[in-house]
Amino acid sequence: MDNCLFCKIAAGEIPSTKVYEDEKWFAFKDIQPCAPVHILVIPKTHVKNILDINTKSNEIFSDFFLKIKEIAENANLGKNGFRLVMNTGEKAGQTVFHFHAHIIGGKDMGWPPFPETVKH
Repeated sequence: MDNCLFCKIAAGEIPSTKVYEDEKWFAFKDIQPCAPVHILVIPKTHVKNILDINTKSNEIFSDFFLKIKEIAENANLGKNGFRLVMNTGEKAGQTVFHFHAHIIGGKDMGWPPFPETVKH
């Protein structure tokens, strides 16, 4: 998508602090972290959000949870845990309409489960 912030980041047109990259996925540090570790994981192919996934685009997501696990373990979150957040739609806090997951950890996440600062 021509005007998508996350598409531009994945393409290297906008700088980011890259954490992981392969042919399908790109992960980078959130510029407004709500915890010591706050990583965004995005598909390189534009998918608006979970509701935009169809049979064809679902192929992109076949290894999604394995990638989340790998990225979280590489960030040393495997032993103490982390939170995985995916906002779907404006009322849920999604402000960038390109599917993405927040990997958040490095501190006691406490309760309630969703900090108000996790928006994109």
